[in-house]
Amino acid sequence: MTLLLRFVAWGLAAAVTFATLGPARLRPHADLGQNGEHALAFVLVGLAFGLAYRGNRLLTALLAVAMTGAIEILQFWAPGRHARLSDFVVDALAACAGLAIAAAMDWFINRHRPQTS
Repeated sequence: MTLLLRFVAWGLAAAVTFATLGPARLRPHADLGQNGEHALAFVLVGLAFGLAYRGNRLLTALLAVAMTGAIEILQFWAPGRHARLSDFVVDALAACAGLAIAAAMDWFINRHRPQTS
């Protein structure tokens, strides 16, 4: 199961990277506004990585924030794209929120799991 979750997490990260750096016309659009679209994408990425890499959540969060920063910086060289501090903040907070949701889900499941003798 962990291997499947990791595959999904990295696939989502690749899709978000392509949507962020690729041609704007190929990016999926939702009626959530720019910040809403960013938040949804990065919450899903954070959730996926939080479920796939349970061992060290702090390191995972730091890497997620670094990844969002790297993607934002790479937009300086992507034609038609604009790097913005506000996008970085939304993306990083959303990724961390996804990681927090994954941690809460793990806590809830472990707390309500029947004890075996």
